[in-house]
Amino acid sequence: MLTTEDFDFDLPEELIAQTPLQDRAASRLLVLDHTTGEIEDKHFHDIIHELNPGDALVMNDTRVLPARLYGEKPETGGHLEVLLLNNIAGDTWETLIKPAKRAKAGTEISFGDGRLTAVVKEELEHGGRIIDFRYDGIFLEILESLGEMPLPPYIKERLEDPERYQTVYAKENGSAAAPTAGLHFTKELLDEIAAKGVELVYLTLHVGLGTFRPVSVDNIAEHHMHSEFYRLTAEAADKLNEVKAGGGRIVAVGTTSIRTLETIGTKFAGAIKADSGWTDIFITPGYQFKVVDAFSTNFHLPKSTLVMLVSAFAGREQVLEAYHHAVEAGYRFFSFGDAMFVK
Repeated sequence: MLTTEDFDFDLPEELIAQTPLQDRAASRLLVLDHTTGEIEDKHFHDIIHELNPGDALVMNDTRVLPARLYGEKPETGGHLEVLLLNNIAGDTWETLIKPAKRAKAGTEISFGDGRLTAVVKEELEHGGRIIDFRYDGIFLEILESLGEMPLPPYIKERLEDPERYQTVYAKENGSAAAPTAGLHFTKELLDEIAAKGVELVYLTLHVGLGTFRPVSVDNIAEHHMHSEFYRLTAEAADKLNEVKAGGGRIVAVGTTSIRTLETIGTKFAGAIKADSGWTDIFITPGYQFKVVDAFSTNFHLPKSTLVMLVSAFAGREQVLEAYHHAVEAGYRFFSFGDAMFVK
């Protein structure tokens, strides 16, 4: 039985990146060969040398909403912080509210002097709430004017340019957090990769509560992932199948792309088909990968589901050894940090 403690490692706080680098592609890149355990220190731009003509580079084109709202209860003036997680239907959203004890079912919340209001419809665990919004106009425009970019709690610095918490290919509105492995790519680097003969393929997974929820059980088999919405179009599926048929590799950018591709591979017995829906796939050591052949990812929190996913592909001991090397070498961790390429 693997426990949460099996995925722990020492991380000095000063290695948690607080701000993005001026040049996205200037990050460092640790390359891990999962078959040999060999580690190389490179720079992110070198990822082009890890990709072969005929490969597919698969990226998550979700766009982060300004999903953090500050409101108050009109009858008491009590302040509430609301984080949008999933758009369930229409104007109904799954949210995370702090302090949750002030947001019982039936509670009314006002944002921006009443330009936007909401009613709590249902109470969920861990501070989760289903709420209905009410407004005049276009919801996304109101959200752009009232909401803030929901940076993770370990980032204390103010982000001067909110676009730096978006990938350069972000398109589909709906995430509560960025798919951070993609933050390193520039349009110029993607053009170079495409010119090398690598197929650029996009899918969508809207990052939700799973990103914010720690593993709170000892036995990782008892942890339940939160559901997140994904979509792979017929055009993207066709491209991936062509790459597979031609002997190329499916190279995923980030754990969100991995989870989408492996959800589809699991659902269709290893086949890649157009699909959309909700996934709560939890990939841990022992999982047999069905679609993904290699991937890039950032350095993740100790004891997190993301470290477990990377360990499922490359082996727990090898991954922890790579992380130990990254700490010793002063790599930057988490959302605005450096990257790994696992092949």
